[in-house]
Amino acid sequence: MTRKIAVADLRVGMYVQDLNCGWMDHPFLRKEIELTREDQIARIRDAGIREVYIDPARGLDGPGQDAIDAEREIEREMIAFAEAEQPQPRQTSFREEAETAKKIQGEANRLIRDLMQDVRLGRQIDSERIEPVVENITQSILRNGGALLSLCRIKNKDDYTFQHSVSVCGLQTAFCRALQMGHEDIHEAGIGGLLHDIGKTRVADEILNKPGRLTEEEFAQIKCHVVESRRILEQTPGISATAVLVAAQHHERHDGTGYPLGLKGEEISQMGQMAAIVDVYDAITSDRCYHKGLEPNEAMRKIFEWGKFHFNPVLVHAFTRCIGIYPTGSLVRLESDRLAVVIGQCEGNLLQPLVRVIHCARRNRPLPPQELDLSRPGAGGDRILRYEKPEAWGIDIALLLA
Repeated sequence: MTRKIAVADLRVGMYVQDLNCGWMDHPFLRKEIELTREDQIARIRDAGIREVYIDPARGLDGPGQDAIDAEREIEREMIAFAEAEQPQPRQTSFREEAETAKKIQGEANRLIRDLMQDVRLGRQIDSERIEPVVENITQSILRNGGALLSLCRIKNKDDYTFQHSVSVCGLQTAFCRALQMGHEDIHEAGIGGLLHDIGKTRVADEILNKPGRLTEEEFAQIKCHVVESRRILEQTPGISATAVLVAAQHHERHDGTGYPLGLKGEEISQMGQMAAIVDVYDAITSDRCYHKGLEPNEAMRKIFEWGKFHFNPVLVHAFTRCIGIYPTGSLVRLESDRLAVVIGQCEGNLLQPLVRVIHCARRNRPLPPQELDLSRPGAGGDRILRYEKPEAWGIDIALLLA
């Protein structure tokens, strides 16, 4: 049985199965480590990791909590929180917004690709090109956030940097909306999200596009992108201080274990703290050459768990309100034994999202797509029983959301 233990309790002879942190928050080549030397434990501790998962079947056991019990405890906390919260209302339906959102995402992907190419060539960013694109994203999120956020799951590995930037823009915008910020703040936060990784244009392509985990030296180089992002944006006319903070602080951590400045708690701006959560969520749900992305529900459970140390727990709760207990793109089994993909959050209850029924689990066969708002009587009293793994059913979620 895998066990979650404090890093302080690690001993030589244990087998770390999961370092329990975001992919870009540790310098190790793999997330699994057989502990044979004390310096390995020191490196884990120095990376700011507080808790890890060990496999007693492959190494020594230690004090801690069984992984399944830890997972259930986190899920209970999330459900208790969700029962007391009310999601933001939608202005349009998912179906009405979906096609518009797809066009907006395509336009934003092309824009950030062009902007990064301009910076590589030594040209200055044209902020006037950014304004209308981010405004379109903002308006789409305000109308129905689920439509655009559902597209965040669809990424091409070769275009990850561009698509990640657009996803962070959309997520940061939705996050601001959940906190009921004003339109101007939402807009500026979106600009910061779109440009938060612009400093990666200063990182060598062979490092940025390496098909595998980075070495420690490469990891140190890529961490410099945050400083470069800040420098580029501060030198760009028309870019607000709010947008700069998003880019400059998205790798800082609430417990002081982040970079580049190791800021802690309220030393980090609210926008920076929010960007840290958004950046990690999108990163860990994305497929990369060296790892398979987590399902949205697993990622939200990790964000909730890391809220004890790395993130501001108040903002983690707000992000949960924004994304939902059953995030867009999750595959769920309904009480009726049908499988459905979550396509948005309902106005009445975070535990009763908007879903698209696609498969009969009992007979293991596709069904004609049917949208259900589980919060309404018309859903026939159907409710979610549990999450399902898409690969177990041969279901391609990205294809369904495209």
